[in-house]
Amino acid sequence: MILDKVNNPKDLNKLNIGELETLAQEMRELIINKVNTIGGHCGPNLGIVEATIAMHYVFNSPVDKIVFDVSHQCYPHKIITGRKEGFLNPDMYLKYTGYTAPEESEHDMFKVGHTSTSVSLALGLAKARDLKHENYNVIALIGDGSLSGGEAFEGLDNAAALDGNFIIVVNDNDMSIAENHGGIYSNLKKLRETNGKYECNYFKTFGFDYYYLEEGNNIEKLINAFEKVRDSKKPVVLHIHTIKGCGLDVAEQNKEAFHWIVPGTLDKKEENQQNPINEENYTSITVDYILNKTKTDNSVIAIAAGTPGVFGFNSEFRNILGKQYTDVGIAEEHAVAYSSGLAKAGAKPILSLMSSFVQRTYDQLSQDLCLNNSPVTMLIYWGGISDADATHLCVFDIPLMSNIPNLVYLAPTTKEEYISMLDWSVEQTQYPVAIRVPSCELVSSGIKDMTDYSVLNKYKVEEHGETVAIIGLGSFFNLACQVKDELKKQSGINATVINPKFITGVDKELLNNLKQNHEIVITLEDGVLDGGFGEKISRFYGDSKMKVLNYGAKKEFTDRANLEELYTRYRLRKELIVQDILKNVKIYT
Repeated sequence: MILDKVNNPKDLNKLNIGELETLAQEMRELIINKVNTIGGHCGPNLGIVEATIAMHYVFNSPVDKIVFDVSHQCYPHKIITGRKEGFLNPDMYLKYTGYTAPEESEHDMFKVGHTSTSVSLALGLAKARDLKHENYNVIALIGDGSLSGGEAFEGLDNAAALDGNFIIVVNDNDMSIAENHGGIYSNLKKLRETNGKYECNYFKTFGFDYYYLEEGNNIEKLINAFEKVRDSKKPVVLHIHTIKGCGLDVAEQNKEAFHWIVPGTLDKKEENQQNPINEENYTSITVDYILNKTKTDNSVIAIAAGTPGVFGFNSEFRNILGKQYTDVGIAEEHAVAYSSGLAKAGAKPILSLMSSFVQRTYDQLSQDLCLNNSPVTMLIYWGGISDADATHLCVFDIPLMSNIPNLVYLAPTTKEEYISMLDWSVEQTQYPVAIRVPSCELVSSGIKDMTDYSVLNKYKVEEHGETVAIIGLGSFFNLACQVKDELKKQSGINATVINPKFITGVDKELLNNLKQNHEIVITLEDGVLDGGFGEKISRFYGDSKMKVLNYGAKKEFTDRANLEELYTRYRLRKELIVQDILKNVKIYT
């Protein structure tokens, strides 16, 4: 294998073009095997193999600084920069994260996983270099739809004013996660069609020098292009046209589905792909709900921000909705403000966002949405403690959102509650409403939820008891029931179990009533405790004798942590919670 000769970027300069091309195919095979075994980003990494080889051939990393946008296209970079064991040896597949990580290598400048950041981060490096009178290249690689993010524009705008070396590589594969949307991508299309000669050039309007390479998967031409911009004394854009999923036919043909794949995707038999098992879940319920709603109400519109697959918004769904669907691209800030404008004009927007990505929208949530009290329905997906990379944690949405005035944040525990919340939220006109779509398996009571959600912050006592009250929020309501059963088994105490439904408010009447025959209140939430739901309950009881124990995640960045180990560390086990309860109940102390 040519790869045997490559242990760091400098080894590339010992290879001829033919050997570099063979290396590209070997790297491609490693990436395919790895993502098919453990899952991961497939298309973005396959498309950037040749460009990564050429970059490291021309530039002198880590002296020259390369910053990857999103960094879900960094697998080839990791293979070249001393981490190939994580791709060669299946036992080592999980050793390295799927994103750049400075703790792994001096060749990684930042730990990043959200989009549109590379130009700003790299520009900071370049400015610091100039302030210190140092001399090296700074390269920002941006692509996969990242140009639609507002930070990318802000970075480009500021970068153009730098009086020094700064190289922006635009990896243009004509895709985001799904297809691209927006005027920027129309301009890129014109530039591709004219071999970079289209007079109306987005990058030149900023003042950048500009070069275009059509064959962005041709190593020899890429090397020539990078040599042309190396050591540039002013900001320059190198626009390369690559093929997402390059080298894997099924990934080239179905770019959206193969952006990220689950383990075993390439091993599935054709008949299983043609006849998938369709099980009802909260995602399918949402899709069916929106499809049915838009049939009878043309003011209803679904909105996504570049990740439609997360919400089940496949191409069929998007085609059926037509003008009643908008993908704003990777631009969550715009999505929130756009939804607020829709609502103010009488439309009924349903905006779907991942918990991790809602972090990008705080100012818009506060100012554009809640300050204006626009009746938008937001669906927040994947919220909860998980084994995700540090870049994609989904535990911070409750503190972030639930403390903004006017917002009503709801946490359903069953299919019926979820549908009832959707019905109320879409039709009401008083509040911006968010619903934390359960991340657990589908639960159905079989009984229609008759709750009047216009009466805010009213909790529901699901099981009456005494001494101990357990409040289980959303996905953790089932854990509350388990704790009740275990507590009764161990001590005979018959605890009260409460489904709060509302994340953003406190049911003062109910909590006051608990003082009559309860000694301790337990709160369970699938998110970080600091600033979260449980602390609202603790604060309410602060001047009373009521003991409150809050359970949830610690304020920390976990990185691919074992979920079961996290639950144990956070004492989110029924046995551990009961142990804590019995230590604090007077009759047992």
